[in-house]
Parts: sequence; C-alpha cells; structure tokens
Amino acid sequence: MPTIKVATPADYDLPRDVCSYGYFVLAPNYWDTKARVLWRVFDLGQRAVLAKVSQKSRRGGSLSVWTSESLDKTEVAALRAQLTRMLCLDETAEHLAQFHALDPRFAASGKGRLLRSPTLFEDVIKTVTSCNVTWPGTIQMNKRLCEVLGKRAVVAKAAPQAHAFPTPAKLARARPATLRARCRVGYRDTRLIELARLFVLPPSRGGIDESWLADPATPDEVVFKSLIELPGVGPYAAANIMQLLGRYSRLPLDTESVRHGRSVLGMKGTSAQIMKRVKQHFEPFGAHAFRSYWFELWDMYEAKHGPSHTWERDSTGKLFTAAALNAT
Repeated sequence: MPTIKVATPADYDLPRDVCSYGYFVLAPNYWDTKARVLWRVFDLGQRAVLAKVSQKSRRGGSLSVWTSESLDKTEVAALRAQLTRMLCLDETAEHLAQFHALDPRFAASGKGRLLRSPTLFEDVIKTVTSCNVTWPGTIQMNKRLCEVLGKRAVVAKAAPQAHAFPTPAKLARARPATLRARCRVGYRDTRLIELARLFVLPPSRGGIDESWLADPATPDEVVFKSLIELPGVGPYAAANIMQLLGRYSRLPLDTESVRHGRSVLGMKGTSAQIMKRVKQHFEPFGAHAFRSYWFELWDMYEAKHGPSHTWERDSTGKLFTAAALNAT
C-alpha cells in the first residue's frame, strides 16, 4: 500500500509528542511501544482507513504514513488535515520556543506540544467521557463508541476489526438506550447526542462554530463562556476543551490539581483553597499556563514509570491519575 510523506516542524519528535497526553491510549488511537509508531483508523468521509504513522529520523524528520487502502487526492488532503490538527504540526518550533522562554524547564526535552484528536468533535466527546469516571471507564467508553458507532476499516478478512471514531451525524442519530447499554456511557447518553447534534447543525442555526472557537481573534474568556453553555460541559471540561483548541491560558482544575498542589507544591488548606493557589501559581506563565502545569504533572508520572512512549495501553496506560500512578 502507498505511503504518504508529511513534513513536520524542525523540533518534532513523534514518540515524545504523541505520548504527551492521555488521549494517546484512547480508541481509536494505538501507540505501539516497541515499534514506536502510531496506529489509528481515520474517517475520511466516504470510508475509514487504517493508518500507521512513523518517523525514522528524530527531531524534525518527515512522517511516513502507511494506509490500508489507496487514497484519492481528496482523501489524502483530508488525512493530512486530520494529522496536522492531531499532532499540532501547524505550530512552528519558533512559536513553541516562546513557551520554553517562559518556562525553561522543558526546553532541553522539547516538551510543549500536546496530542489532541483529528477533530474538535472527538476532543469534546473524549472530554465529556473523562469527567466523573475512573480512567479505565473512559478507556472503555471510547472503545465501545468506536466499535458500536464508528466506521469499520477494511484491513484483511482475518484481521481484527478496526473502527474509526463515530462522526457527529452517526452519534446524533443514536438512541440513548444504545449508548447506555452497548457503549456504557451512563448518564452521559442524552448529553452526547445533544452535543453531536450541535456539531451537525450549521452555526447559522445554532450549531457549534468551530472556526470561531479556533480563531485567535476570539478572546479566551468569550470562548470559555461559549463552551460552558454546551450540554455536559462544566468549568473543568470547558478549560480542557480550550487547551485542545490550543488555548493554554486556563487550567482544568480537579482532584489531580489538588493532589499536585499538596504533594508537589507543598500547599495546604481545603480542596477549594488549593485549587485557587494552584491557579495563582501558574498564572505567571500566562498564555502557556496549562503547558507548564501539564508537563510538570507529566514529568512526575514519567519519573515514576519511565518515558510515556514506553507505557503499554493495557497496563500503565490504565493508571492515568496521580493517585493510581503513585500507588504502584
């Protein structure tokens, strides 16, 4: 099958930058720790294809993208666009250097890019399925959403089935009972359907305006207020969706933040007081506050369990909370 070459920024490192956020262990993503390649089924419109993304030379080498089927020009363009968003390939090394100038702790390692999904829709659904649930529960929900509602990629007759993440249209048509029984999403069933319908509707009819949300000219505060009005999206989820939009000024504060404040930053007080102090602690990093906060957490995880690109999905990858990681 054909291989597509995709250029990367001068500092891009596939193992480091893919395994930079917990979504790398969520379906339909699969990180092969031995081969150091990313497998994923991409929905390209009319069909889904399995892709393998690799980088032979580290730091700035082009990506080789193998696909399970030959693609036409439209599909190649769609795949490139999805990879660009997912891997933050449109963020230059020069722009990332601004973060390292503010927080030199991560300059040597080059950490700064955060993995996200090929679409904002998938990021929103993954965020909602990560709230008020254990991490293994989040893994299971995303796996079942793909298996039940995602398009199947044709690989080989004897090969295991591989599915893409569901499209907004597919999820919008799902029955709440199906989501509860087969995808195990619990109380989120109707909220996920409502969110999907907002992505199907055009902005002129009240749908989500993705271009407006991503536009740097739209102030962060306005984006936050818009996100918090979405079904199933509270302050934590809204702040997390913002960082997945490349807006790093807000922190998604939760119990992980409280643990970090107490165990690493030496803060004392109630959970609410510690959250406030954690927020204040990272405010000097301004537009890059979340990056500083996140990679400080990430370094703590890696100090305990080794580089994240060595984490197996079904073992260390299931421990993705500070409490679980520190208990093992």
